[in-house]
Amino acid sequence: MNKNYIIPNEWSILEEGFNAENVEASESLFSIGNGSMGQRANFEEDYSGSTFQGSYIGGIYYPDKTRVGWWKNGYPEYFAKVLNAPNWIGIHITINGTKFDLNTCKVSNFKRELNMKEGWLGRSFKAELNTGEQIEVTAKRFVSIDFNETGAIEYHIKALNFSGEITYAPYIDAGIENEDSNYDEFFWEILEIVEGENSGCILSKTLKTEFHVSTAMQIALALNNEEISIPQETKVEEKKLTYIYKINVKEGDVATIYKFGSYVSSLNYKNETLNTASLSNVQNACELGFQALLDTQIKAWANIWKTADIVIEGDVKAQQGIRFNIFQLNQTYLGTDARLNIGPKGFTGEKYGGSTYWDTEAYCIPFYMATKDDKVAKNLLLYRYNQLDKAIENAEKLGFKNGAALYPMVTMNGEECHNEWEITFEEIHRNGAMVYGIYNYVNYTQDFEYIPKNGLEVMIAIARFWHQRANFSKAKNKYVILGVTGPNEYENNINNNFYTNYLAKWCIEYTVDSLNRVKKEYTNDFERIIAKTNLTAQETSEWLQVSDNMYFPFDEEKQIYLQQDGFLDKEIIPVKDLPKTERPINQKWSWDRILRSCYIKQADVLQCFYFFENKFSAKELEKHFDFYEPLTVHESSLSPCVHSILAASIDRMPKAYEQYLRTARLDLDDYNHEVHEGCHITSMAGTWMSVVQGFGGMRIWEDGVLAFNPQIPAEWKSYSFTINFRGNIIKVYKSQKECKFLNESANEITMLVNGKEISIPSNKIVVV
Repeated sequence: MNKNYIIPNEWSILEEGFNAENVEASESLFSIGNGSMGQRANFEEDYSGSTFQGSYIGGIYYPDKTRVGWWKNGYPEYFAKVLNAPNWIGIHITINGTKFDLNTCKVSNFKRELNMKEGWLGRSFKAELNTGEQIEVTAKRFVSIDFNETGAIEYHIKALNFSGEITYAPYIDAGIENEDSNYDEFFWEILEIVEGENSGCILSKTLKTEFHVSTAMQIALALNNEEISIPQETKVEEKKLTYIYKINVKEGDVATIYKFGSYVSSLNYKNETLNTASLSNVQNACELGFQALLDTQIKAWANIWKTADIVIEGDVKAQQGIRFNIFQLNQTYLGTDARLNIGPKGFTGEKYGGSTYWDTEAYCIPFYMATKDDKVAKNLLLYRYNQLDKAIENAEKLGFKNGAALYPMVTMNGEECHNEWEITFEEIHRNGAMVYGIYNYVNYTQDFEYIPKNGLEVMIAIARFWHQRANFSKAKNKYVILGVTGPNEYENNINNNFYTNYLAKWCIEYTVDSLNRVKKEYTNDFERIIAKTNLTAQETSEWLQVSDNMYFPFDEEKQIYLQQDGFLDKEIIPVKDLPKTERPINQKWSWDRILRSCYIKQADVLQCFYFFENKFSAKELEKHFDFYEPLTVHESSLSPCVHSILAASIDRMPKAYEQYLRTARLDLDDYNHEVHEGCHITSMAGTWMSVVQGFGGMRIWEDGVLAFNPQIPAEWKSYSFTINFRGNIIKVYKSQKECKFLNESANEITMLVNGKEISIPSNKIVVV
């Protein structure tokens, strides 16, 4: 059963009432981040109940030893872990000597808010300790967008029925562990603890990867909103630094602690300067003050929302869902550092370990292209370009040669670090997403120069992989690709996955077309690339022989492409006929049963129709959608958005809306019963696509033309979205409005292009 405790609100994620069963889920949903660092919404004070502690720094990882039962040649030697970093938010609190712990208190009036408009997390509640003291707590914290190595906490306690002593003991704890460690290893070595007056830091380094990190804190105190100075007690332990402040209060007094924290790492500083840098950050933040720092945060988020917001009228849950997705995407990645990428859980959890999947190229690039400057999406492409040598090494380990590249399924630095063989060796369609990302970027930006400067080398290496991975079948008189896993991971080691074969064919043809254009228009780059790659006309001719003769499984009776060879040998039973008690099947069934079933985890054949809509007719799409969607269990976060977009394009609006809500509120309503592990960040870009590409009908054709064919769900009164299209800020409005038009209801679309408003009938494609 889905969770249903998040209160609908247009601009905030709200929780009312304290329920220990929801703590870990809320820690995910209320997470905060700024693209460089982030943390789960753990309580600042001690909590002895079930909790999943997590603070993370972009780019800091550990190579946890791969855990397998039987080692296979070519297997990744490690599984990269996004590391749980030293905890800077913690504050031990005692009230008249009794430890304050929500798990042992009587809690009332509990409210928690993640304000997405302004970028902060807040809590308020009343608590009665088992010794009878009653307090009222109001807390707020954020990690700064403008000062992206810094976070801040404001924590108030009001004494409701007592006089006495409130003790704040803020600390830095470097003795943390990862929730998902394969062998329960400790990943950090403590190098130095530096104490000072109201400020201090811990210098630590990761084992094996030897990233050095300095974690700092600085403290300020107030009583009844007046700054106070109190003698500080210091406690230094092996892996922990704690300062202790005792504040005498009278009934009705409010004691406040301001805690400023900072992470700085060897990614950006020399090791010997780390402590100085982290302490300088917290000192500057403290001097600026909590409210002034918050004011800069509010302005930064206002600027982000100018080009990222989607406004929905008439459906508060849908509005909340889309803004939550947009907010989390911006918390995860802002494009300021080309060395970073978009992890599947972002800064909300540790599952999936690695930083980068094919999700970035397939789902995230469109969002960042349309809501930010072009260079942000370009940085995502450069991330892969800079790792091309590693991709070639990955392919060599599996027996490929001549510069063929296989990009990793999961990576931090370009090396493959995924620890499931059926994914690592077989889910090779990820290679095609690398090229599709380039294609998508070039179409949207018309920055074709990226291809001769960077992209073409990647494309050649991937075309070489497809050429070598395919083999000629005499029986079929076609080239086939055997032993793969498609996007539907509920099928392993199958032959001729339609999506994989189609991508291979398309990648080769797009690469050859690009080579021909570069040869004609960018002669110097062409000669440089040919010399670097040793590419010959004979080789490209052999590529085209493969692409021209690629095999695609097809059923003549049903007139559909089959997901793979033998798909119709399965017993075809629609998902609607599955008992609810057997869902989700990945938690109820054995893997053997899943593999033998017809059920599809996420869009597979339909993923191809989404990527290459212009290659298929509307009738073909409708026929394939009607066959495959009823067999799809949507147990991947990446599934609902594609089905929503395709359903809208064939005017199946009830289904499009159903799938939109599923993707928009996947985490908020916990559809897959796993939100406690973290949010599904990369699929959140699909929510944005569901509105803009699905209901908005936005398409970028190969000639670079931008088109809209807007529709609107019956549940909405109107919607609007803004995109940045080659410097034009375009705002699209869609309203559901009664008009006299052939005695029928007609919709209107209004476009605001660089401040000029244009209205036209909805039955026309809009081209800007």
